[in-house]
Amino acid sequence: MPVKILMVCLGNICRSPLAEGILASKLPKNKFTVDSAGTGPWHVGKSPDARSIATAKINKLDISKQKGRQFKTTDFDTFDYIYVMDKSNYDDVIELAKNPEQKNKVQIILNELFPKENVDVPDPYFGLTNGFDIVYDMLDEACTIIAEKLIAKHS
Repeated sequence: MPVKILMVCLGNICRSPLAEGILASKLPKNKFTVDSAGTGPWHVGKSPDARSIATAKINKLDISKQKGRQFKTTDFDTFDYIYVMDKSNYDDVIELAKNPEQKNKVQIILNELFPKENVDVPDPYFGLTNGFDIVYDMLDEACTIIAEKLIAKHS
């Protein structure tokens, strides 16, 4: 049974699709599955933001076939690890948790780079175009650490 990881942001069109694509590219597909979701319902069924798709493509990843979906309480049962992009996402997901075991699955992704600092991955949606490149680089660095830890723990 593969280890399942979920990436979560607000709308599931900018940050979490990038995080999904990046982490999936760093893990053996026969042992791990990576998905993404948003805490809000606005983009359910839609493709990632064109700027996320373009940023991924520049970095030799194809996230164009992903479809947005909303985080649901059953995700706590489905996924072994849940990484959120910022403190607001963390609070929204934790609020849905029913017990400490579910809460313990949820981590702020940049705590991999800045332990216990709860640094947010900035939402590039309303920012400058290069915001997507900045977010990609942050997520790539964090996902490298996550992949190394997961491979070491589950091999």
